[in-house]
Amino acid sequence: MPIRIPDALPATETLENENIFVMTENRAMHQDIRTLRLLLLNLMPTKIVTETQILRKLSNTPLQVEVELLQTVSHDAKNVSVEHLAAFYRSFDQIKDERFDGMIITGAPVELLDFEDVDYWEELCEIMEWSKTNVHSTLHICWGAQAAIYYHYGVNKHALDAKCFGVFPHQVLKTSSPLLRGFDDVFFAPHSRYTEVDAQDIEDHDALELLAVSDEAGVYAAKSRDSRHFFVFGHPEYDTETLRLEYERDLARGLDIAPPAHYFPNDDPTQQPNSTWRSHAQLLYTNWLNYYVYQTTPYDLNQVGEVPQSHEDQSEHKRASYTVVPTTKRAPGAAPSPATKRTSEFIRPEKEDDDGYDPFSDRPPLAEPLFERDPWA
Repeated sequence: MPIRIPDALPATETLENENIFVMTENRAMHQDIRTLRLLLLNLMPTKIVTETQILRKLSNTPLQVEVELLQTVSHDAKNVSVEHLAAFYRSFDQIKDERFDGMIITGAPVELLDFEDVDYWEELCEIMEWSKTNVHSTLHICWGAQAAIYYHYGVNKHALDAKCFGVFPHQVLKTSSPLLRGFDDVFFAPHSRYTEVDAQDIEDHDALELLAVSDEAGVYAAKSRDSRHFFVFGHPEYDTETLRLEYERDLARGLDIAPPAHYFPNDDPTQQPNSTWRSHAQLLYTNWLNYYVYQTTPYDLNQVGEVPQSHEDQSEHKRASYTVVPTTKRAPGAAPSPATKRTSEFIRPEKEDDDGYDPFSDRPPLAEPLFERDPWA
C-alpha cells in the first residue's frame, strides 16, 4: 500500500526517487474505495488446486477482493466434479455483460498443440477480446501468457528441445517497474513448460516490454506498455510440492523426464524440496493487484475498459533506445557462468519511469511542477 505524507515534505522527492510509492494528500482526499472485482479464468485441469493457490496469493493483501470463477464450456473438464463447477464456476455467457477490475488467466497443459488446435481456443479468443472493453488489467500465467501475447500481439511460441522444468534464478530488467517493486536483483521462480516465447520477439514489438528474464529459463515477465496486459511465463503460484508431484506423475506415465532443476536439495529427488519463491510470488500478485488494479481502476465499474485521456497518444510514446545483443543460451547440463552477476542485454536504465503506470496516476503533465504547492504556505 502507498505511504501518505504531506505533499511538500522534503522526504517526498527522496522516496519517489527510490521508487517508493508516495500518495499525495490531494489524491488521498479524493480517492474513493470499494471492493475490487476479479475474474479468474481457470484453464488448469486441477481446478481446485489452482484456484486455491491463486486465491491464497490474492487473499494475503490488505485489499478487499471479490473473485468470480470462470470456466470454458467448450471443454469438458475431467479432473473436477460437475457439482463443483456448477456450484462455483460461471460461463462466459453469464458474465459477458459485466465489468471487472482485474482478470487472471491461468496456464494449461496444452502448450505442444498449435493454439488453433486447442478445443476451447475460439471461446478463449472471445474472452480475451471481451477483456479489452470489460476488464481494467489482466494477468496471464504460463500457457495463458503465451496464448494472450500471441492473440493480442502476434508473438508466437517456440518448442523447446527439452522441458523447461525447475526453479530458476531470474534477473530484474526494469527496476523502476511497480510490478517488480521490492524484488531482489536475482529472484527464483518455478517453470514447467515445453515451449517458450523469445525475448527478442518481445523486445522488437513497440507495444511490449520485457521485465524479467532467466539465463536458463528465458523470459519470465513482460507487459503491454499501456499496462492492460501482464504476461508471466512461469508458475509463481505453485506450492512447494507441486513440481515434485508433476515429476512423479510424468515418471508414472513413462516419460523420459529429468528431475526439476534447482528444486530438490543436492538435486536428489529423495529429499524434501524447499520453497525459494514464495515471498517473490506473493509480492508479484500484491504489486499487480495494488499498482495496476486498485490504484488505477475507475471507481465506477461502468467506466472500466475506457481509455483515459492521457492514454490517447500512447501509440506515439517515444521508446528509450537500447542496444540489444542476441542471447547465447546455455546448453542443457552446461555449467553456469562463473560471473556472479550478469548485465542483461535487455536491461533498462535504472531510473526509467514505468510508462504504463504513470499515465493512470494523478501526476500533472511534465510541463507543470511534479509536486503540488504547499497548501499551508
